[in-house]
Amino acid sequence: MTAPGPSRIMIVDDDPIVSAHFNDIVRSSPNLEVAGIASSLAAARQQIGCKPHLTLLDVGLPDGSGLTIIPELKASHATLVLMVTTFGDRETVVAALRAGADGYLLKDSNAATILAGIEATLAGGAPVSPAAAVYLLDSLRAPEAAPQPAEGGVFLTPREIELLKLFAKGASYKEAARTLEISPLTVGNHVKSIYRKLAVNSRGEAVYSAMRSGQLKV
Repeated sequence: MTAPGPSRIMIVDDDPIVSAHFNDIVRSSPNLEVAGIASSLAAARQQIGCKPHLTLLDVGLPDGSGLTIIPELKASHATLVLMVTTFGDRETVVAALRAGADGYLLKDSNAATILAGIEATLAGGAPVSPAAAVYLLDSLRAPEAAPQPAEGGVFLTPREIELLKLFAKGASYKEAARTLEISPLTVGNHVKSIYRKLAVNSRGEAVYSAMRSGQLKV
């Protein structure tokens, strides 16, 4: 995502120590700024108007699951959502990606990893912590199952699968274009095709859907 000036980050976490830590991480980069800090779903909803480019979102909040607000965040100002949470179980990871999360990191990741995850998400990547990826792969990959077509009987093309593999590893549009030796515009066209075939709205959801159908093996 490109934007004039620093990218605006909203932090949603009910632990003041964690929020302060994320605040320090965001402020450590001249390309980022804190747009708002919320400790509950209600407070987050009140601050959606601050138009964050990306929201760091926890799962366990005092008034409900952070997963429930993902659709609202995505619908408002096309905000990207990077989960940063202690929950790394299969069910939560899958639910977050299906809800539209653009990335999933665990809170025990170091500051450099979280900052890199923020930057990768803003650049179009879909970073997932290794531990969370293991749960996801264990639950979704069926080695002996034949690949199934996307909903509607449409298969992804080999190039589309290559692109999703790169996104699953956190690559941005530009990095994917460079690796595949195609233009960023062509990458964008492939992404539109993938979204249409899989009926999804985010890279994380596209990766999950393609893995679930057996077409993508990372």
